[in-house]
Amino acid sequence: MKTKITLILVALFMSVNLGFAQQDEECMTNLTIFTDYYKSKKYDEAYEPWMKVRNKCPKFNRAIYAYGEKILKHKIDNSTGAEQKAYIDDLMLLWDKALEYFPSKYDLGEVLSDKGLLMYDNKDVLGATDKQIYDAFDKAYKEDLKNFTHPKALYLYFSKIVDLYDAGQAPIQDVFNKYDDVSDKIETEVENYTQKLNKLVSKEESGAKLSSKEQKLKDSYNSYLENYEKISGSIDSKLGQLANCENLIPLYKKDFETYKNDAVWLKRAVNRMYNKECTDDPLYIELVKAYDATDPSADTKYFVATILFNQGKDNEAMDYLKQAFDLQTDTYKKGKLAEKIGSILKKKGRYGEARGYYRESLKLNPSNGRPHLSIAAMYAASANNCGDTNFNKRAMFWYAAEEALKAGKVDANLKSAAKQTYESYMAKAPSRSEIFSCSCSGEVIKFNCWTGGSVTVPSL
Repeated sequence: MKTKITLILVALFMSVNLGFAQQDEECMTNLTIFTDYYKSKKYDEAYEPWMKVRNKCPKFNRAIYAYGEKILKHKIDNSTGAEQKAYIDDLMLLWDKALEYFPSKYDLGEVLSDKGLLMYDNKDVLGATDKQIYDAFDKAYKEDLKNFTHPKALYLYFSKIVDLYDAGQAPIQDVFNKYDDVSDKIETEVENYTQKLNKLVSKEESGAKLSSKEQKLKDSYNSYLENYEKISGSIDSKLGQLANCENLIPLYKKDFETYKNDAVWLKRAVNRMYNKECTDDPLYIELVKAYDATDPSADTKYFVATILFNQGKDNEAMDYLKQAFDLQTDTYKKGKLAEKIGSILKKKGRYGEARGYYRESLKLNPSNGRPHLSIAAMYAASANNCGDTNFNKRAMFWYAAEEALKAGKVDANLKSAAKQTYESYMAKAPSRSEIFSCSCSGEVIKFNCWTGGSVTVPSL
């Protein structure tokens, strides 16, 4: 009896294994078929064998999800009405299953972000409301902030809360809170990509050549930084007049007693008041003092300095700026702070000190070309004070042009601006006919002013 039972179990086991083997073989055949169609961009032909693999062997191969996304997007783009909606819903489901079956290959924040973007792009077909779109991105923000990085998704996340406010469905404080949330996230991503880019720019500046892989990474980092810069500007535009001083001051006065010991609230309030140039109001001073008392840091010392400058206490303000710079230990943030200090000193006409901080910024963040343009502008502004003849004074524009050109070399997103600035300065420098008249081609002109340095008169 035992022998019969054993034989039955063996037969059953073999039949089950044979079934799995046949299923695997069928799935492999259909995987091969739809992959070949996919690679030939024949997405309609790929659909049927792809669906067979997907339904029978959902865990068989990640290509089901990686290639399936493109197949379904093709179907969405080439359909309408109820059929199109069905494909959209199916793509949403596909992403959920990809996350379930291949969790190590997909990030929740990215998947939720993609779903939000798909909903937004097809809002008319889906009948999606602003609240539903906002909630989709809010879910990504709350459940996986680290991987919620798509520039367009971040913009739409903020844009929709403004739309909800305009429709009377969200309070103004929610708009300000979300502006800070998204701005902080963008700043985190900018810092991340800037630090990666700095390493590659430093390698190039040392004379080493980037590998093809490194060059692709550099291009990718620059692209992300450009996109984050664009959406940052778009977010500010979307916020518009909602965050003007007339709205901010009463709001912060009302909430100050409640949050005067909350470092995060104080930081955001001070930053917004500063960025919107509400620094003349007594409330700004009160906010800065509370922020410095609650959480003294490089940031708070910088803001105290801005108050002292407004009060005409420049020397005391400079002491605070130096404290701010010394307190900052994060390389990226220290580089940003150095640029901000340089800009304050530039406005004060303290060009030599400003250049020192700009150069410090360039050392810390070599991929940021803005300090080069600022230094160039100071050189150009000093032309009348740095020469004994009209020719020698205008030679300073060659010096400024050289500095401006450096901005585009280290910062791909400034290439156009650097080129335009370079050409503008070159147009103000001595002309070829003037060089011919003075017979000074190739001569070195030294600048005996704060700029120091020299230029060689171009050859004709």
